[in-house]
Amino acid sequence: MTTTQDTAAAAPATGARAHRAPEPAPRSQARTALVLGAFVALGPLTIDMYLPALPTITEDLQTTSATVQLTLTGTLVGLALGQLVLGPLADALGRRRPLLAGTAVHVLASLLVLVAPNVAVLGALRFFQGVGAAAGAVIAIAVVRDLFTGRAAATMLSRLFLVIGAAPVLAPTIGGEVLRFTSWRGVFVVLAVYGALLVAMGWFALRETLPPERRRSNGVVGTLRGYRALLRDRTYVGLVLVAGLTMAGLFAYVSGSSFVYQRDFGLSEQQFGLFFGAGAVFLIGATQFNPVLLRWFGPAQILVSATIAGAVAGAVLLALAATGTGGLFGVAIPLWGVLAACGLALPNAPALALSRHGEAAGTAAALLGAVQFGVGAAVSPVVGLLGNDAVAMGTVIVGSLVLALVVLFTVVRPWELTDVDPADTPAVAH
Repeated sequence: MTTTQDTAAAAPATGARAHRAPEPAPRSQARTALVLGAFVALGPLTIDMYLPALPTITEDLQTTSATVQLTLTGTLVGLALGQLVLGPLADALGRRRPLLAGTAVHVLASLLVLVAPNVAVLGALRFFQGVGAAAGAVIAIAVVRDLFTGRAAATMLSRLFLVIGAAPVLAPTIGGEVLRFTSWRGVFVVLAVYGALLVAMGWFALRETLPPERRRSNGVVGTLRGYRALLRDRTYVGLVLVAGLTMAGLFAYVSGSSFVYQRDFGLSEQQFGLFFGAGAVFLIGATQFNPVLLRWFGPAQILVSATIAGAVAGAVLLALAATGTGGLFGVAIPLWGVLAACGLALPNAPALALSRHGEAAGTAAALLGAVQFGVGAAVSPVVGLLGNDAVAMGTVIVGSLVLALVVLFTVVRPWELTDVDPADTPAVAH
């Protein structure tokens, strides 16, 4: 594009390129992906591990399925709001301190779930779990932006999604196995232990990637001014909305799948974990195929194609569910297609958005994450309100991805995007 916003966005990238250190060795890159992936995985684990227990929690706390789904909403709201605060803090204080402090908040909230007397308290604690997990979600992406730009950032995000992807694959299965030996509260003990291990690992294994001379400490007014500058970038806002609506389709699946698979098709908690994990395999596989596609296509091209494919797969799901065609696999197979499409879209939309604002990676990543999880929080109860069945889930998925296409073509206008430089390499050695 030839807008003034693009010119301003390009300037920091040029300066960063002039001061780049040598490219990190592959082994160092792999270690970085593993450490960051472990922190980002805390969010998906917190969201997904208790899913097999939702029907049990409904009975134990004597409430309704739609009300229990609001505890998932609480987590997503915490993830959204937490990122808005922690992103600017990470730009002002560096990456390590906010990351470790946020994870510690998650550990404390997880332990307090053990004495939660009702669904309202559980929902509040889930909110604070989300706030704590937001540290890993936003700061890990900011670290990627500290180290990588352009196609290299999209590739690194894809590699990071491989590690992140292990969480939704394993989380419901782990949760189902934990439920064999303890109550649903035991799931939160496991989350607390994992969070404590992350604090220890981060303390010893994660270096600071934002040196003091690059930090931005402008207080509340400066933070609000930074968000205002981001919101003036039409293309960035459009990409953030596309990412958020794609996540909305994903969270429609997350919030409704346990009731669809267990209540409507009679699967056990352990069988649900296997089907949920199978879907995550398609999500992960797509994220890992993304770097291969990036050799021949730009991130914008992949984003457009993936969003169209996801909307088509969602429409097939809705049609089959509405007519009762195909039974369990008539629902599962189109869902896997939706997840594969999301796996291609999710690394590229953030990479394109963050490449425009490298001078404020933490704040830009925070707004991106807040919209993603905020839209997810808004969507999760809708599935319950529409009936918590496959038709409700398909309706929300199709609606979300069709809206993503509308934003993509009317706001982002991908044909106007300048393709990123394939020669872009990590900006800082780590």
